[in-house]
Amino acid sequence: MTWMAWTAPTAAFFIGIGLALSALTLFELRWPSHKRRGFLPLATTRGDRFFIGLLSAAFIHLACLGLAPSAVLWATGLSLLWAMLVLWRG
Repeated sequence: MTWMAWTAPTAAFFIGIGLALSALTLFELRWPSHKRRGFLPLATTRGDRFFIGLLSAAFIHLACLGLAPSAVLWATGLSLLWAMLVLWRG
């Protein structure tokens, strides 16, 4: 395990993703998701919107690191807002 720097933020990230996937699984078992159309140009389920939100967050952070490396907290805030919007209205 020396190939990766396992720091507290890295662990928190992976624990957060694991908890989110566990919650999505429980939601799916309790309230099955149906495809719906929002502002995204395709019909999506809850899991699709979660994946799109994660992928978008990665691109937002990469753009931030390329344009303004000191503004990572702003990118995190923007990513959270975007992910909530995609999950809610996407």
